[in-house]
Amino acid sequence: MIFASVPVRDAEGAVLAHGVRAGALSLKKGAWLDAAAIAALQEAGVEDVVAARLGADDVGEDEAATLLALKVGGARVRRERAFTGRVNLYAEVAGLVRIDVAAVERVNALDEAITLATLARFRRVAVGDMVATVKIIPFAVARAKLSLAREAAGEECVSIAPFRPLRVGVVSTVLPGLKPSVIDKTLRVLEARLAPAGASIAIEKRVAHEVRALMGALKEALKRSDIAVVFGASAISDRRDVIPAAIEAAGGAITRFGMPVDPGNLLLLGEIGGATVIGAPGCARSPKENGFDWVLERVLADVPITAADIRAMGVGGLLMEIASRPQPREGA
Repeated sequence: MIFASVPVRDAEGAVLAHGVRAGALSLKKGAWLDAAAIAALQEAGVEDVVAARLGADDVGEDEAATLLALKVGGARVRRERAFTGRVNLYAEVAGLVRIDVAAVERVNALDEAITLATLARFRRVAVGDMVATVKIIPFAVARAKLSLAREAAGEECVSIAPFRPLRVGVVSTVLPGLKPSVIDKTLRVLEARLAPAGASIAIEKRVAHEVRALMGALKEALKRSDIAVVFGASAISDRRDVIPAAIEAAGGAITRFGMPVDPGNLLLLGEIGGATVIGAPGCARSPKENGFDWVLERVLADVPITAADIRAMGVGGLLMEIASRPQPREGA
């Protein structure tokens, strides 16, 4: 691509790099300089313009952005028409954004003329939310570079894992001093968290904070639900505590206790008979974002979550404080 200041008489077929205003004439940056535009410039007394002329091996910005976006956008991602070298991509369903991070890095490493920006991995999105944008910086890019970028993008670089309308069983343990109104509020907060996924509470039980009672309640809840969430009257403090012990007594297993997300450190993830069981941290009683959201959303979107996945949440895992929790991060 040639980029230079050229006489208007020699600029036909080029792209205007800087907008031109002269009297009644107004031409915007990016305008193609056809015969009519050249005549208008000459009539307005403009002698020179800064313009870009594509070579035989160049691909114009809009075409290049479109071709790359066609490779980047995966399942349940919609692409809009290109403008000024940009194509935005949008979620077609509610769910979590899945990003091939290595592919994004490969694309952005090829040439400064080619850029791909996305939301963070596993960000929750609604229908119509923008999830990525492809932007070609100059007016054109070399065809060979574009081909390499399309190859680097691979398949399913950006896609959406859709939420599932799961049935959720909720078991709350109780101790003297825990008001029923606290549990009622907790359920309302959970319902609000489930709503974007179309999920709902299928069964709700309240039992004493002891292993045998909780074990029975979990077994009963999972007969009528797809997953279970336990809100303990007392925070889980060890793998041998009431909630993990009840999961194991019910024939289940613990996947992970504790997570490097704060608030949310004391979350427990387990399973019984293949069904996910989440031991919610105390901060999950608050509607503010916490580690419980990150785990629950992955379960609702059927995105596998392992102990290694939870360990990897540390970077970015320092969230805003929930002032109402019993032990805030910083003292008064």
